Amino acid sequence: MRSILPILTVLLAIVGIWYLAAIWMNATWVRDQAARDGREVAFSELVVETLGQERPVLPAPHQVAKGLYDGLFGQKVTSKRSLVYHAWVTLSATLLGFAFGSAAGILLAVGIVYNRAMDLSVMPWAIASQTIPILAIAPMIIVVLNSLGVTGIVPKAIISAYLSFFPVVVGMVKGLRSPDAMQLDLLRTWNASDVQSFAKLRLPASMPYLFASLKVGVAASLVGTIVGELPTGAVAGLGSRLLSGSYYGQTVQIWAALFAAAILAASLVALIGWAERLTLKRMGLAR
Repeated sequence: MRSILPILTVLLAIVGIWYLAAIWMNATWVRDQAARDGREVAFSELVVETLGQERPVLPAPHQVAKGLYDGLFGQKVTSKRSLVYHAWVTLSATLLGFAFGSAAGILLAVGIVYNRAMDLSVMPWAIASQTIPILAIAPMIIVVLNSLGVTGIVPKAIISAYLSFFPVVVGMVKGLRSPDAMQLDLLRTWNASDVQSFAKLRLPASMPYLFASLKVGVAASLVGTIVGELPTGAVAGLGSRLLSGSYYGQTVQIWAALFAAAILAASLVALIGWAERLTLKRMGLAR
């Protein structure tokens, strides 16, 4: 109970601030409508009307909760209005891109650790690649791939992999270099080869770093997928729900899609956390 109480306190504070912000931001429309009708608006009436608008500037928490519930449970999962359907479309591209990005990140990290030339050449370019805004290059990647006949899930997966590989590279390099010189010297005295030192020392030592970077990478991968859906005018995926909501001024739909994406990201991170605990426990690195 003591651990839950601070979390509930912060949550209630956020909800309270959110309600106050919704009243403040939606009050202008209510006052304008009242002025056109030539009437005065009491404070109680102002609160009720600002929290019940069909297309508010800032939806109230209960409106977002209702929109999220209707999108998740109020539709058939095959319906184009179902958030489950759109989340699955986004999840498919996210997992593919995450697999691409993680595999590329691990391979690059191994090469950087064991090859001095790659360390001096690849690592700076990997860092520089993350300075380019993803919103700028996403349309370029999609246009180029479409001209080559590559459509569907693959372009979104490539954008997703672009964002997810960098945390894996950095974390894996840090992990592979975490064994100290004494441990490495001990393996050399036992005449261990590079492959043996990698399998017996460097790889086990890198596991905590790898899983930490995978948690960051999978969240970045989801962001990359949603960004990849925006410039294509996608008709499916959480990005498409954001687009259609912005086109028609459906702010509740936009916020519901954002919360669905947040829930999806949290679920993926939790899944990796479960795999981390299981793996480290089997390796004897955790209880």
